[in-house]
Amino acid sequence: MNFIQDNLLPLTVFFPALAALILLLLPDDEKNLIRRLTLILSLIPLALTLVMWFTYDRYTANLQFEVVAEWFPAIRSSFHMGIDGISLPMFLLTAILTPISILASFSIEDKVKMYMVLFLMLETAMLGLFASLDLIIFFIFWEFSLVPMYFLIRLWGGADREYASFKFMIYTMAGSIGLLLSIQVMGLATGTFDIIQLMDVWVNLDGARLAGTGLSVGLVKGVAFWAFVIAFAIKVPVWPFHTWLPDAHTQAPTAGSMILAGVLLKLGAYGFIRLVIPLFPEQANMTAGILATFGMLSVVLGGFAAYGQWDFKRLVAYSSINHMGFVVMGIAVMAYAYGRAGNFADPGVAQDAIMATNGAVLQMFNHGLSAAGMFFLVGVIYDRAHTRDLKDFGGIWTILPVYGTILIFTSMASLGLPGLNGFVSEFLVVRGSWQIFAPQLAMAMLGLLMTGAYILKALRQTLHGPVNPRWARLPDMTLREHLVIWPLMALMLSLGIWPQWLLVFINDTVTKLFG
Repeated sequence: MNFIQDNLLPLTVFFPALAALILLLLPDDEKNLIRRLTLILSLIPLALTLVMWFTYDRYTANLQFEVVAEWFPAIRSSFHMGIDGISLPMFLLTAILTPISILASFSIEDKVKMYMVLFLMLETAMLGLFASLDLIIFFIFWEFSLVPMYFLIRLWGGADREYASFKFMIYTMAGSIGLLLSIQVMGLATGTFDIIQLMDVWVNLDGARLAGTGLSVGLVKGVAFWAFVIAFAIKVPVWPFHTWLPDAHTQAPTAGSMILAGVLLKLGAYGFIRLVIPLFPEQANMTAGILATFGMLSVVLGGFAAYGQWDFKRLVAYSSINHMGFVVMGIAVMAYAYGRAGNFADPGVAQDAIMATNGAVLQMFNHGLSAAGMFFLVGVIYDRAHTRDLKDFGGIWTILPVYGTILIFTSMASLGLPGLNGFVSEFLVVRGSWQIFAPQLAMAMLGLLMTGAYILKALRQTLHGPVNPRWARLPDMTLREHLVIWPLMALMLSLGIWPQWLLVFINDTVTKLFG
């Protein structure tokens, strides 16, 4: 029992990979067994995450469940993992969305075993990244997360899946090249890849030249900073690095889109919060206004682009760019304030930064729920109508009243209706950003207007108007589909009414960062 308690974090991270190995032992033709066993096994990491959730000591707000072991001593890289109030919600989000996405995948008939194995390996990659406290380990999980998603799009995607999967891989790998080179330089300069140690050694590194390279310290830090920023900006994605996302979402299978929007986009935002700002506080402070501007552009242009779509799934894909723009704006406030830590002439700056950072992390969680729900509901109607063209729908609510009600509820959560989860996190970002980035925030309000416009457009085209006779006999939602969407709806409602059950974990850690 002590072994489990001492190694709870790595057990949670690597259990999905172990489950994938178990699936490989099953015969390919036992499709129902594979589906059900995968779902059962995917619930184990959720149970382990809940154990960590209820045993986490939020009053200390320190890194907890830490594991440090010798791994690659030749380059001074160690197997170092731990979680705090920022990574724990991301752990919970991943552990919730994975079994829900697997349940949504029960309609997959082709290469079922390979599909489920890839999903479980993807879960290990995502959990591992959120737990990593060594840059080499972080990068390994970062790259490893690309492979399962590439094959999920490539093998089970739509008609243009080859193009979309290739674009997804090339964009992300392009950012990874600079990221890897920067990590190597940081390790060479400091003698460690440990993130906690680098927050002291790398940040305080000075001198005219970098030992062993002859390069200027300022130049190296500047280049490394932009390499990190570009890699994570592509993943978020921040405008103008967003163009891979609509294609990947449109061509991915339904569950692939759910996990891509729900968790994978959060890897980039998490990288900003965990690595970019703590390791490059001065550079982040100097460029915070630029980051806020790009966040604003993501909100506005993502909203306009979503409104211009007639493919339902593509509309939801562009909405992710719109909503993640608020995450970027919250991160920009954190960057502005973190670089001034210890020098808060105005205590309000620190308070605004705490509020905006809380909002950014909470928005990551909230968007994961609402985006996964929206993509699933698009998949539900596509499985019946075999089209996503909004012009072909109309009057669906009279035929599928339960589906229509659920779609409206989930859309309102995505819109940010007060009482549902999206409102709380976006309000925190807006309130925390107002004093610091008022011009960008004022422009972003135009994006909020377009959010309402594209949501209402989607609802009008699908649910209202004259009934298209083609859809008169559409079957209602199945029990399995209800089991997928209702947990997400319950979480959306709970976070809208009482966000404190999640926000306290985030706030304790964020407050300590600015303490």
